[in-house]
Amino acid sequence: MEGGSLLTRFGITFDGKHSYRDYGLTVADKVIGNPSKIKVKERVPFSNEIYDFSGIYSGQEYEERQLTYVFNVKDYDKIDLSIKKVEVLNWVMRPNRKVKLIDDYIPGYYFIAEVEEDPDFGELRYHGTLTVNFTAYPFKIGELEEGNDLWDPFNFLLDYAQATEFDIRGSQNITLYNPGTNTSKPTIKATAPMQIIKDGKTFNVPVGESQSYDFLLTGIENKMTVRGNGKISFHFRKELI
Repeated sequence: MEGGSLLTRFGITFDGKHSYRDYGLTVADKVIGNPSKIKVKERVPFSNEIYDFSGIYSGQEYEERQLTYVFNVKDYDKIDLSIKKVEVLNWVMRPNRKVKLIDDYIPGYYFIAEVEEDPDFGELRYHGTLTVNFTAYPFKIGELEEGNDLWDPFNFLLDYAQATEFDIRGSQNITLYNPGTNTSKPTIKATAPMQIIKDGKTFNVPVGESQSYDFLLTGIENKMTVRGNGKISFHFRKELI
């Protein structure tokens, strides 16, 4: 757990509301859990060899991750404290699906999370602590799309400066970089019909916006050839553990 230094105006934004600015909550403690890999293994009969089939389709799969926040809830009136508790509980429990969660101490990224378990409220005389467990999508998602040209948020350790929009005249070899841990399925926008040749496979891209479960950015460097006449752009965000 991370200790008392978190007792500040910093907190989380969940379902469009901020824990401190909207509810006056301070964060007493938190645990950002990491996801476990989902492994699919098969032992060869009469052998010590084990084959791992976990990444056979579209990369390594991961379990959901757990995010735990302990909030301080304070009010100098007992009735107002009860009302505050009801207000906060309804805030965190209202979404019936995973929604955006931003942690102020993890700038540039967000989680997709939902509260599934009953939050625990430990009440003292005029204050209490509310422990909230969020179940989240395994990856942190970048706030900015890849290919943005913003300098201030650029991270030399995690980011790639790259072009994601191209003016195609006939045929052009391009490279897209996926800085994330997760395989990326980009949205493609094209002003004319195009063909993409990647890893020996040909993908037909229609006019407008499209996406395919077969066209994936795997690993970091993705080389391909684009054929056609017009503009084509690729829209995706990095996803990190």
